Amino acid sequence: MKGDILIIDDNHRRAGKQVADLILKDIINSKKKYVITVAGESGAGKSETAFSIAEVLEKENLKCFIFGQDDYFVYPPKTNAAQREKDINWVGMREVKLDLLDQNLKDVLDGKTRLTKPLVDFDADKIGEETLDLKDYDVLIAEGTYTTSLKNADCRVFIDRNKMDTIESRKKRAREAQDEFLDKILTIEHEIISKHKALADIVISKEWEATKK
Repeated sequence: MKGDILIIDDNHRRAGKQVADLILKDIINSKKKYVITVAGESGAGKSETAFSIAEVLEKENLKCFIFGQDDYFVYPPKTNAAQREKDINWVGMREVKLDLLDQNLKDVLDGKTRLTKPLVDFDADKIGEETLDLKDYDVLIAEGTYTTSLKNADCRVFIDRNKMDTIESRKKRAREAQDEFLDKILTIEHEIISKHKALADIVISKEWEATKK
């Protein structure tokens, strides 16, 4: 997403290194491009952890591309926020074109080298598109709240941090007002996302320790 700002700290880097170490052998032995998902609640550090994983893998000469779930929302960010205010029941997995993200991953895994995908411009509140050449990439990382539910994944990483754990990181990101309405949104998301932990292959704890299940 254009306009997104990553605030990467030592926790993200440590967790990213642990995840990369746990799956490096699997990636090297894979006969196809390897797909990782990184999921968790709002402010959990998904984008930062995904970047940190990629950073470690690229030092092993494994080229990584990161798909951000934010590019696959039905509406751009500010419009989506207005839709939530109009109807709180809009909050959830239907906000995102997860089927399109899954199809994009499948297309690349099936050998498609050029891919056109959505690209959100946060400041302009618009959804455009970009065309990628993914021929030379070894690893695809899909990060976002609901990416654990994607079918086309080899390893699902789940960051086990809830709204109480993510207060400070959400304040730093400053995308939304920290108010009662946001708390309702986070509660709804928690009910959905917390169930996805059981689907994960690797869980990152509140203390930023990665464990393979």
